[in-house]
Amino acid sequence: MRQLVIAERVCLIAHILSKAFGLVGMLLVLPHAEIILNLSQVGETAIQLSMAGGGVVDIILGTIAVSIYAYRTLGLGTWLAFMLPAVSISLGSELLGTSTGFPFGDYSYLSGLGYKIGGLVPFTIPLSWFYVGLSSYLIARTGLKVAEKPSWGRHIAAVAIGALLFTCWDFALEPAMSQSSLPFWYWQQPGAFFGTPYQNYAGWFGTSEVFMSVAGLLWGKTSIKLQRSQLNLPLVVYLTNFAFAAGLSLAGGFFIPVLLGSVLGVIPAVALWLRSSTTPTQVAIEPVTEEVSVPSVKVVLK
Repeated sequence: MRQLVIAERVCLIAHILSKAFGLVGMLLVLPHAEIILNLSQVGETAIQLSMAGGGVVDIILGTIAVSIYAYRTLGLGTWLAFMLPAVSISLGSELLGTSTGFPFGDYSYLSGLGYKIGGLVPFTIPLSWFYVGLSSYLIARTGLKVAEKPSWGRHIAAVAIGALLFTCWDFALEPAMSQSSLPFWYWQQPGAFFGTPYQNYAGWFGTSEVFMSVAGLLWGKTSIKLQRSQLNLPLVVYLTNFAFAAGLSLAGGFFIPVLLGSVLGVIPAVALWLRSSTTPTQVAIEPVTEEVSVPSVKVVLK
């Protein structure tokens, strides 16, 4: 178990660093790439490798970190019961979207996010839906104390709020990834919300709500009681990914999408984290009294 904890932390730290380097690279290096290219062959090679695989490595590291965390904290069955629906449903939604325009709008992926499944969707996209989606859902579920006070109302609210947190990430992500100096996808017909169709956000909310609902049903009556300290990784993953997207969007002058995502996503996520329990659940154990029958012994004195 100790080795798993170490691997989880190494991948998480590497994920955070790759986000930071990616942000610096897209904001500072790419606009002045000619300077680095003229310095040496090493600089040219570094830029080429970063542009070709930086986004892929970043997403894979995040997926591994969250997967180890889920396996270690939730258990193998519970982890797979979320990951498999999240990956398959989001991939199906993305393939449908890039083929027909439903449910997100008419868009296409460019290079930079790895091999494209069916020539349409990079394999890293459903992975990102999984690891940010699980982080969002666990924050909502734990903050609403679904395990401590289970009810259909709390389950439904956890799914709705988890999907909202996930969609708020896209408020900051969308302008940055489609209109930056190195875009990763583009819209055939830019929408009214800072270049993004409103339909896209409905598609994000609907897709994430579906796979979170499926996962919640598969989890059934599994009691998932996380302390605040156990919720640190999901919160860090959520805030890190939001910060990366927000940094790119702010640099491009997209203040309102970032503000909207912060108010509806970041602040509620932190508030839900603060509402989570700080102490382990106490299990009351009543003392057991056992009655032992002792046969009577008669002593005869002569």
